[in-house]
Amino acid sequence: MTRHHKHERHQALREEIENNPFSTDEELAKHFGVSVSTIRLDRTELSIPELRERTRAVAHGAYDTLKSLGEAELVGELRELRVGDSGSTLLKIEESMVLSKARVTRGHHLFAQANSLAIALVDAEMVVTGSVDMKFLRPVRYGEVVLAKGKVLSHKDNKYRVQIKSYVDQEVVLSGTWVVFSIEKPLEE
Repeated sequence: MTRHHKHERHQALREEIENNPFSTDEELAKHFGVSVSTIRLDRTELSIPELRERTRAVAHGAYDTLKSLGEAELVGELRELRVGDSGSTLLKIEESMVLSKARVTRGHHLFAQANSLAIALVDAEMVVTGSVDMKFLRPVRYGEVVLAKGKVLSHKDNKYRVQIKSYVDQEVVLSGTWVVFSIEKPLEE
């Protein structure tokens, strides 16, 4: 993007953060072609809180709607949740999640993030995964941040089809369709 005059940049910055509240100062600086310190100054002048505060505000409302999972059962940080419709989680890849030699994430961490989001999208107290048609599209490396986005595609009786796509930056790294079921009572042991 070309450099904006300050007023135009402020207006564009406000819109960009409104559309994507999880943009880092570094990402915004690159997007607008200015320094990180310029973005920080702009945010201060516009009374826009830093990423951590924006994240906390959005996530706080989302956790209140979480029904089918306990907060600790969700893999990744809940960013947005509209039960029965769509949602997203964010997972920062840590040292304990990667294969030591290859330095790439073990697949079960990415699957768990996507699977727990698919379950969280269902408006029921208890939800189980029935089947998954999923592909890993590229390895995810240590230090990368994975944004999983989910959308309920269809719902009939207790059966839900949920699409999950996981991204690193704008690149899709995992894509799949989950079939999940709401259940009325706990399964017998």
